[in-house]
Amino acid sequence: MKIKSISMEQLAMPQLHRILLGAIAPRPIAFASTVDKNGIVNLSPFSFFNAFGVNPTTLIFSPSRRGRDNTVKHTYENIKEIPEVVINVVSFDIVEQMSLASAEYPKGVDEFLKAGLTPIASEKIRPPRVLESPVQFECRVREVIETGDKGGAANLIICEVLQIHLHENILDANGEINNEKINLVGRLGGDLYCHTTGSAAFSIQKPIGKNCIGIDQLPENIRFSKSLTGNELGKMGNLENLPQPAELKAIQIKYPSLDAEMAVNRAKKLLTENQSFEALCLLMAAY
Repeated sequence: MKIKSISMEQLAMPQLHRILLGAIAPRPIAFASTVDKNGIVNLSPFSFFNAFGVNPTTLIFSPSRRGRDNTVKHTYENIKEIPEVVINVVSFDIVEQMSLASAEYPKGVDEFLKAGLTPIASEKIRPPRVLESPVQFECRVREVIETGDKGGAANLIICEVLQIHLHENILDANGEINNEKINLVGRLGGDLYCHTTGSAAFSIQKPIGKNCIGIDQLPENIRFSKSLTGNELGKMGNLENLPQPAELKAIQIKYPSLDAEMAVNRAKKLLTENQSFEALCLLMAAY
């Protein structure tokens, strides 16, 4: 495996920006609505964004300084005047309108009007919410951290959530957010976005609360097999116990006359069906 290593001083800012956006992805999108001291509204998306704690509920996003001329965004200016923001999430239904709002309009231009979105009054803060967004977080800005004063530097907006608004049609029978119904989008590099539903979504059984055996405990002929991927080994390492002799005997009865190659192919299929224990039994019995 060939690896290209690059020192930071070798990279021009545009190239570094493209590497970051291509490598750290997909990113959620904070569709941030703010107001200035005169009540003029701004609406703009930011993909340098995530959640960072529950108590207090903390969201952080960054309207970074522009790399080309070192100017700051209207969102940043507004927050310095009125430290409040609504972070609206972006579903596929409004992704084109969100992108349109990202255009650099002159100060005072209403991005709600430009993007054809509906402002709705917040309950605890001054900036309006985006009615069409399936989840809207009313936030108080607790702190702004300026990481530098040169073009491209981040301005971390640390927000505490005061109120959450959810469209009821994105909830399941238990009142939880249904991933398919909310249909969020993620930001990639360049002009690319991604779905978070359908074939783009997959599940992994978390090892929390389990005493997993780990890949290191798998038999060496399985662990170092060139026919198995790291993900496939990881699924078997997520098990809590190795198969016992009786279980291996039972698998030999279930799959008679399997050679090693046939066992690997069958085990791979079982792993895609999340039948990791049976897959490991089959491999141990065949090797």
